[in-house]
Amino acid sequence: MASTWGHLSMRVDNGSGPVDNSSCFSATQSTVLKGVYFGGVPIVLLMNFVIFVVLLIVFTLIRRRLWDYGRLALIAETEGFRDANKQRNTRLRSSMSAEEDCETDVCACVCVCSETLVQERCGVDAVHYLSFQKHLVILLLLICVLSVTIILPVNLSGDLLGNDPYSFGRTTIANLKKGDLLLWLHTVFAVLYLMITVALLRRHTSKLKGTKREIARNTLFVRDVPTAASNETIKVHFTEAYPTCQVTDVNLCYDVAKLIDLDRNRIRAEKNLRHYNKILEYQGRREVINPRPCSHLCCCCSQCKGCEGVDAIEYYRSQEAALREEENKQKENKELHPLGMAFVTLQNECMATYILKDFNALKCGGGARGVVGEQMGGGIGCGCGREPQPSSKSAELRVNKWKVNYAPHPHNIYWENLSVHGWRWWLRFLLLNTALFFLLFFLTTPSIIISTIDKFNVTKPINYLNSAVISQFFPTLLLWTFSALLPTVVYYSTLGEAHWTRSSENMSMMYKLYTFLIFMVLILPSLGLTSLDVFFRWLFDKQSVRQLRFECVFLPDQGAFFVNYVIAAALVGSAMELLRLPGLLLYIVRLAVAHSAAERKYVKQNQAYEFEYGAMYGWTLCVFTVIMAISVCVITLTHGVMCAGLLYLLLKHLVDKHNLYFAYLPARLDRQVHLGAVNQALAAPIICLMWLYFFSVIRTGFMTATSLFTLVVLCVTIFICISYTCFGHFKYLSPHNYNVSCFVLSEFYPNLQCIVVI
Repeated sequence: MASTWGHLSMRVDNGSGPVDNSSCFSATQSTVLKGVYFGGVPIVLLMNFVIFVVLLIVFTLIRRRLWDYGRLALIAETEGFRDANKQRNTRLRSSMSAEEDCETDVCACVCVCSETLVQERCGVDAVHYLSFQKHLVILLLLICVLSVTIILPVNLSGDLLGNDPYSFGRTTIANLKKGDLLLWLHTVFAVLYLMITVALLRRHTSKLKGTKREIARNTLFVRDVPTAASNETIKVHFTEAYPTCQVTDVNLCYDVAKLIDLDRNRIRAEKNLRHYNKILEYQGRREVINPRPCSHLCCCCSQCKGCEGVDAIEYYRSQEAALREEENKQKENKELHPLGMAFVTLQNECMATYILKDFNALKCGGGARGVVGEQMGGGIGCGCGREPQPSSKSAELRVNKWKVNYAPHPHNIYWENLSVHGWRWWLRFLLLNTALFFLLFFLTTPSIIISTIDKFNVTKPINYLNSAVISQFFPTLLLWTFSALLPTVVYYSTLGEAHWTRSSENMSMMYKLYTFLIFMVLILPSLGLTSLDVFFRWLFDKQSVRQLRFECVFLPDQGAFFVNYVIAAALVGSAMELLRLPGLLLYIVRLAVAHSAAERKYVKQNQAYEFEYGAMYGWTLCVFTVIMAISVCVITLTHGVMCAGLLYLLLKHLVDKHNLYFAYLPARLDRQVHLGAVNQALAAPIICLMWLYFFSVIRTGFMTATSLFTLVVLCVTIFICISYTCFGHFKYLSPHNYNVSCFVLSEFYPNLQCIVVI
């Protein structure tokens, strides 16, 4: 990209020479990513809006034609989610009544739907997620007002980049001269934005931690139990070691993955058999089916040899009988493989907390909590040389090796994945993530496609067109497409890791997706790198000529690329999430390969899925980080990216609220998933400070006052965040971490049962 900076004498205090930006944006001198007037933002906005309207029309047509897409599944599955004390028929009528009422005016229902109604319909996790988005909207609104009213006029007051009204760079910090005292304003505002972010996220965290739990935590999950242990032995140990605590139930875990699969297939066969029995009962005829995939789509299948039809009732009856027989064999098998795990249920939560405190090693090892699925939320083991309360069975059960934690909600556990543990789980985890890393190693950004096209000089004629459609719209749309496909790849790789709980699965998905998206969307395009391959060669290859530099991050016109990306994510991305095209295509494929009408009915009743909070958190936080990182001063038009970001979050909030209410099943996750998203959001203002520091160093040098001040604030912020998040320090500064917990202390203090702990 040609830039005015190429003609400026940018000599910093460290003795570097003039900056040559000819290598920026593409190592292969791409002719596609060239600048146009005002970064092409107006044209890109118009084209994305047209696509947004077209996708909304398509969504309306699909909603009218395929009205039962996911709706039958929601009615069927949400029955088990409502209050158990309500009558089933009442719930069914209220569910369908609410569905019909909201269908009449979807927009009004989404906009005015209260938190109580959302919690009843979608669960408390949906309330936390939508509240998080609301706080981000308020945060961006405040930052947008401050940036437009104060920072933008300051940037326009400079004259370093001329007075051309169509120049995109005039609205950036690049328009201010070196040594201008107004540069301090950007540093102060970056720190102010950090403080506002912390304050608003703290408010959201207080609401999140103040939510009452749905169930009492009176069950403990114990790992590393000897496989030869019995229920009675474990119960005797707890009774002797903790005489004031009453154990009500002990359940050992076995490898039941195959049994769960058989039971799922048997239930499906029973439903299919029930469907055709009802046809025989009410219509008096026996249906004939062709049990081959896509047989109902082929009109001549019944005439082919080997494709003759079979009686539907007999087919599914024999299938159900075979599955039931195999399932009974598995249940009667007395050699089920024990997993060395147990669920111990106490009489109340106070007793469970007292026992857990006896195994507590947090004060010795810090406050970090594991997030990988094999840890079931981060098990607490006995550490620092201390032993838990002994009993006559302690040596036999090897109690000092136990890892104990609160048991997750039963609906939060993947029971079939409990058999994957130990070295097998870690081997699977490492292999999948290594493969994922190498897969994205060369395909991290779409710039590699553009640079490959340039090798054949096919874009030379396009260069003379100087069109915003070519130079800005297609690259940003391509970047959004790649970033939209990335969650699918990360999602299936996370499923393959066999996490024990949905919470750990969502946290792993959120962290991985956020990391890859930040590299794809923000870091590598800013540096002009085409992929992680070029990034590591630039980082570690000492013999090659280093033509890729941080100056590329701060080109005046480069901000248009990110503004256009946020616009594409806001309009095209929100419309595609509303359309849910991948889910619709999967729905059509499953209907096509179904063997019979009964199986197609089963597909319709099981089409709805749980909302992927991990993927949605990662996607939202990526765009939020891009907005925050470039909002203050570093590379882009301040009010442009802030307004586009505000539009993105508003549309994202409305679309997610619609999908949560109408399209997805409620999920049950641990609070740690939402707290993890809050911690991840703090990375946005930190990256903003990093961008500001790099700019200050490149523009003014290492030893200037603005650079040193920004460096000190950045280091202190990173130190506090790492200490708080990873090691549990500084938690005494937050009143949210103080709560009243009940413990059965001992027979010496029978009346003292509640103390305040951190």
